[in-house]
Amino acid sequence: MGVFIIDGGIPLKGTVRISGAKNAILPALAACLLTEGKSVLRDVPDLEDVHTMCDLLASLGAKVDFNVEKREISIDTNSVTEYTAPYELVNSIRGSFLVMGPLLARKGRARVPLPGGCAIGSRPVDLHLKGFSALGATINTGHGYVEAHVKGRLTGARVYLDFPSVGATENILMASVLAKGQTVIENAATEPEIVDLATMLVSMGANVTGAGTDTIRVIGTDKLTPAEHIVIPDRIEAGTFMLAAAMTGGEITIENAMSDHLKPVIAKLRESGVEIAEELNCIYVKAPERTKAVDVKTHPYPGFPTDMQAQMTAYLSQAEGTSMVVETIFENRFMHISELKRMGARIKIDGRTAIIEGGVRFLGAQVRATDLRAGAALILAGLCAKDRTEISDIYHIDRGYESMEKKLQTLGARIVRV
Repeated sequence: MGVFIIDGGIPLKGTVRISGAKNAILPALAACLLTEGKSVLRDVPDLEDVHTMCDLLASLGAKVDFNVEKREISIDTNSVTEYTAPYELVNSIRGSFLVMGPLLARKGRARVPLPGGCAIGSRPVDLHLKGFSALGATINTGHGYVEAHVKGRLTGARVYLDFPSVGATENILMASVLAKGQTVIENAATEPEIVDLATMLVSMGANVTGAGTDTIRVIGTDKLTPAEHIVIPDRIEAGTFMLAAAMTGGEITIENAMSDHLKPVIAKLRESGVEIAEELNCIYVKAPERTKAVDVKTHPYPGFPTDMQAQMTAYLSQAEGTSMVVETIFENRFMHISELKRMGARIKIDGRTAIIEGGVRFLGAQVRATDLRAGAALILAGLCAKDRTEISDIYHIDRGYESMEKKLQTLGARIVRV
């Protein structure tokens, strides 16, 4: 599996380019199943989850060509005949469940195992299934699989989500674009990745309005055509590099980053004393001599992202004063805290609240990445730690960060993969 070895204490300096968004490319790949023909996706990140999703599409009959050097994937879906997704592929990434909506819409039937992914808390698929049922599908579950089928086409309906789930919004949106009549998704997720998916669907010929708001309207069409699409930049990767600069006392320029997607992260960093300049597709970050404590509470977009909570917890362990971090999205997303404590962090957990006594100088230690974002938090801690840090189980990190160590090396960090 490999480990990261980090010798900390080096201020990061220079320029880094952000890759395409992990959370945008996975639904974009699934959306290709809605058409017959070859679609092309560009600025694709070279991530383990992307390769797994490509394998999943291939198992359904698609012809997939991932040109890693060009960051481009072409997907020919003419020969898609299967409607059952293999357990060994779906079990490894939660995003793979997104093939269910497109398969149901195009084939009238889908059989998908209950999904896997990071063990950060309960993430049931009941909202996905509630939406499919409203569109006229019959749902059956058992033996670890979910099966949905419909006679003829799905039928447009009004769907209210009890929680603005990103995955459920994407799955129901993709199912509805080939349904008869109008579908209205209320209390929909508003993340930039939703807008990116809707943009791709519109380029395929779908009639979608309201993406980016809490009400999405879809007028179904009989057929969609293949499209070419450029994936948006990864806002979580960009936010992670912003914190890396701030924590190491560095000064970096982050290219291919959209500051509009990072408003809550930018606001909290500025509140803690970090200098940030926003330009077109570019963010400049300069660390102050000292950072100040701030309180953070995760919320669905446009609130502070739960995917930045672990990294922010590491950052606030260095800030002067006492900070509080409240996690409202997932009930088990504090697993990184025990590992940060091994490096000297002073953090107490009270339910879904972490109370952080700042002013810590991290000390290098042997630690383990328990999930994707926890691994990123440990990298940040290691970058500014005294002595050497060794991070194991880095396959979690590879699921969401492309060539993380190489990008950090270009900024002066002493980090190697062993």
